[in-house]
Amino acid sequence: MKIKRKIYQKISEWKQDCRGEKALLIEGARRIGKSTVVEAIGRNEYKSYVMIDFNKASKKILGYFDNLINLDIFFELISLEYNVKLYPRESLIIFDEIQKFPKAREAIKYLVADGRYDYIETGSLISIKENVENITLPSEERKLKMYPVDFEEFMVYMGEEILLAYIADCYSKKQPLDQKMHAKAMHLFKEYMLVGGMPQAVVAFAENRRDFAAADIEKRDILDLYRNDIKKAAKKYNSRVSALFENIPAYLSTHEKKIVLKRVEEGASFDQYDDPLFWLDDSMICNLCYKCNDPNVGFALNKNDSAVKCYMGDTGLLVSLAFSENEIMNEQLYRQIMNERLSLNEGMIYENAISQMMAAKGRKLYFYTRYNEEKHRNDIEIDFLLSNERKTNFKVFPVEVKSSKNYTATSLGRFKEIYGKKIAAQYIIHPKNLSIDKEIIKIPPYMFPVAF
Repeated sequence: MKIKRKIYQKISEWKQDCRGEKALLIEGARRIGKSTVVEAIGRNEYKSYVMIDFNKASKKILGYFDNLINLDIFFELISLEYNVKLYPRESLIIFDEIQKFPKAREAIKYLVADGRYDYIETGSLISIKENVENITLPSEERKLKMYPVDFEEFMVYMGEEILLAYIADCYSKKQPLDQKMHAKAMHLFKEYMLVGGMPQAVVAFAENRRDFAAADIEKRDILDLYRNDIKKAAKKYNSRVSALFENIPAYLSTHEKKIVLKRVEEGASFDQYDDPLFWLDDSMICNLCYKCNDPNVGFALNKNDSAVKCYMGDTGLLVSLAFSENEIMNEQLYRQIMNERLSLNEGMIYENAISQMMAAKGRKLYFYTRYNEEKHRNDIEIDFLLSNERKTNFKVFPVEVKSSKNYTATSLGRFKEIYGKKIAAQYIIHPKNLSIDKEIIKIPPYMFPVAF
């Protein structure tokens, strides 16, 4: 495992806490490193392990799940087939890509009750109807979501642990970084935005002397894989899923960044797109961000299903989806972004990166706008709403993302006039160093992971 992943520690904690009484189900988009990290767990934390990859498993292996009455025979066959000796309470059995064979997921109930071994399931599209039809979902599962490599993991992999600790220390003291260190941290953050967090792309970038083109090749392979998944898995509504997916850069390039269905299908309504949107969300290819009509109470209670933004789950993939290879090379895209000269599209990339960071911290995404009838436009636009996640003494953190060094904070001011009593703190994420101005905390994007 070349990249040190935080989820490794969470899996180790599951092993200690559950002691074989629950299986672990790890959900995540394709190609984010699920198989790699669980194999590392099997190799390092157990005496032996077996990985059954349901993308490749033979009909013979699948047949073993037809009759689980005699588990002694089942385990004997698995042990012989994979040539691995299994040790009671010291071996791990991994069901990889469990969505491909739901019957194995249903079997978890009986396997966990048997108590001999530990079980980890990995997969994507876990909740899609086709993958849960005709099976009894096991209650003996603990679920864990896995995301692409985050900015802190990227920093560690690039050998920047000391700078990472310095950033955390500066934020805790609410003081700016030394200006040279700020410039270095911003450079690393922009590299991360362009490369993204898909492990193959990160490794290709680092092992080819910070070559963006090498990372781009890997990302385009992954995008093709996602397109194939959409064709195969989305079934009845795959054309709508595909249209939404391909139009993500177009939506995010607009001022409001919301999904506009008439660009996809004339006369379409959001009721018709419930399943396609759910598919993209459940696949974790995308992160959906819904409008909250009234932030005074819990965001989910005032969620507007007809006003939604669709961010890519990985910002590096967004860059490769938004621009062709020729555009990237001919327009020197990477140089423009590194030198802060891309204007509109750079704002799209910054905002997507923050949405990715929020999702990786387990946050549901919400935004807020207010339409002014006199001006015929929105007069308040808050990019993201976060909360202290309490049911009593509920507080709101409005967050605006600015890719430019020159901007206004008008929307935050108007938002405070309406919801001031509910606001815990206001944040602007911008390319400049940390500062606090009139109760607004302004932080560079590399500080977001330690701020929330």
